Amino acid sequence: MLADDGMPIRWVGVCADVTETRRNEEQLRLAGTVFEHAHEAIIITDADANIIDANDAFTAITGYRRQEALGRNPSFLSSGRHNEAFYARMWQQLKTHHHWQGEIWNRRKNGEVYAEMLAISEVRDDAGRLQNYVALFSDITQLKEHQHELEHIAYYDPLTQLPNRLLFADRLQQAMAQAKRYDRVLAVIYLDLDGFKEVNDGYGHDIGDRLLIEVADRLRQTLRQGDTLARLGGDEFAVVMSDLDDGVSCVDLLPRLLSAAAQPMRVSNRSLQISASLGVTLFPQQDDVDADQMLRQADQAMYQAKLAGKNRYHLFDAEQDRNIRGQVEIIDQVTRALDGDEFELYYQPKVNMRSGRVVGAEALIRWPLAHGGVRLPAEFLPFVENHPLAIRLDEWVLDQALKQLAAWERAGKDYSVSVNVSAYQLQQAHFVDRLQDQLQRHPDVNPGSLVIEILETTALMDLARVSSVIHAGQKMGVKFALDDFGTGYSSLNYLKNLPAKQLKIDRSFVRDMLDDRDDLAILEGIMGLATAFGRTAIAEGVETVEHGEMLLLLGCELAQGFGIGRPMPIGQFARWADAWQPDPLWRNREPMLRDDLPLMFAIVEHRAWMKAIESQLNGNRQMLPPLDERQCKFGQWLNSDARRRYPEMGALQPIAGLHHEIHDTAPRLLALHRQGDTHGTEVVLDELRGISARMQRKLQALLRQQSG
Repeated sequence: MLADDGMPIRWVGVCADVTETRRNEEQLRLAGTVFEHAHEAIIITDADANIIDANDAFTAITGYRRQEALGRNPSFLSSGRHNEAFYARMWQQLKTHHHWQGEIWNRRKNGEVYAEMLAISEVRDDAGRLQNYVALFSDITQLKEHQHELEHIAYYDPLTQLPNRLLFADRLQQAMAQAKRYDRVLAVIYLDLDGFKEVNDGYGHDIGDRLLIEVADRLRQTLRQGDTLARLGGDEFAVVMSDLDDGVSCVDLLPRLLSAAAQPMRVSNRSLQISASLGVTLFPQQDDVDADQMLRQADQAMYQAKLAGKNRYHLFDAEQDRNIRGQVEIIDQVTRALDGDEFELYYQPKVNMRSGRVVGAEALIRWPLAHGGVRLPAEFLPFVENHPLAIRLDEWVLDQALKQLAAWERAGKDYSVSVNVSAYQLQQAHFVDRLQDQLQRHPDVNPGSLVIEILETTALMDLARVSSVIHAGQKMGVKFALDDFGTGYSSLNYLKNLPAKQLKIDRSFVRDMLDDRDDLAILEGIMGLATAFGRTAIAEGVETVEHGEMLLLLGCELAQGFGIGRPMPIGQFARWADAWQPDPLWRNREPMLRDDLPLMFAIVEHRAWMKAIESQLNGNRQMLPPLDERQCKFGQWLNSDARRRYPEMGALQPIAGLHHEIHDTAPRLLALHRQGDTHGTEVVLDELRGISARMQRKLQALLRQQSG
């Protein structure tokens, strides 16, 4: 075809332009369709990051209509969770790489914070000039919440909601790194509940779980805000205390943790009481240690707290670590000794001091050595406690004691034998059945000659179970004694709930009764409890004639101790029993009247005063006792109760004169000591002791006169 001027028309170029235009229109239409119908929110900004367009998905996610967003910087969506540094890094990467992608928290129009996965890209023209930013994002809040739930399951204990062992290890590693970096101290505490198994077994897992929740809450409230408390499993917890000045800062908190665990708890209308044993280790240490080693050290220290009696804490040290590593070897040695019949029972006499009769003996295990020595129980029993081997040892002791009872009965000896039962043995469900089997294997033995001793602290762990064991044993005819009585923290409840007929007074009270008024008062109180509850008391630790005499005056006739007889092999015991005679001062000694108890306390008060004076000479920081004879407690008794109770001045005048001499001599003695006159101090001290001894003899004579 020709144009009017006769030249050909160029249709090819026009067709190409039309085709390109149509292609661009199609791409724009397609882009518009994607923009409008995409599930991801899309916003387009100009080069200054001001919004020039937004799609419907943007409105659906943010709650803002398109018109509300136009002309605004996307920062109006900010949640406030990210700091300025976060956004600075974002824009730096965008400028460097022309693209940024990541997770970000923004805020909807209704104020709700949500998580989004955001991708931002630059749009440049053919000349490379920045024209726009295009941002695509989707709402991933539900995904993040699900992820958080999964992480919680992975890192938190489902019962107590405390961190679990995995999260605890991670936080411990971080705390150790911080301690190194900033030259600080941290402590790891391993906590195990005492008596929880009995609660769990006795009341069921539901009660046990609720008890664990209560304990966890109490421990959490006791700790500082930055400390980590975790449940490692079962009834075991762990604590990381970081940012400490020194180890003392940690030790100050430990009694509070023990107290929190030991307070009575009300669970389902039941009053429950347990305690805890704590093991503690500190970081940094002289040797390099990792987080696992730290936790093992704290665990070992906790085990030592268990061995020491529970309801206490123990600090880890390297020497003790070596001892614990040797435990396996000791258990193996004890096993071989049992298999080889290497053990032997020694017998410590128990007597009636007033009548002079040998009433029996306590059976005590000994481990004779090849070279002639003897290994005492303290050297091996603590290492097998809470180990099945403890049951084998207990049953061996019981079997040997029953054999000896049978021999004594054949010889016409009316003796009893007492045996100690470990806490581990007592907690076994089959204990009563095994006891009955032992008695049946020795049918010639009168069960009433067997006395089973139960530690007070063991009984307090589960009064109900121990009470049922005692009732079952008593039905067989076996007798029970409460050992170390007075050392627990609930003796009245103990007496009320446990039907044992005998109380063994702990040696610690008897040992110091001669010069410690508090111990004497405890003894007097125990004797009152024994009388009120219809129990028989037997005192351990009688070392001297005077110990025995004072016990008799308090009404305690039965006793044992080195002052009577040491533990000895059976052959030696037989010879000792045939020859033993009580001290003449013990023979037929009647208990003193209650009105004369102040006299006994006055004697002890004076001995305590003398002990305090001598402690001053030895550099002890004990408080100086009153030097005025009217101010000391003995002087107060002498001038008040004594005059009313003993009006015959013939007995009191010599005592008063000697007391006056004592208070004249003591200041002179202390003055010589302050002057550094060593010889003069020794001379006057001997003089003071002599005067005190004469006064005490007169007091003892008055005491014996009153008790007949």
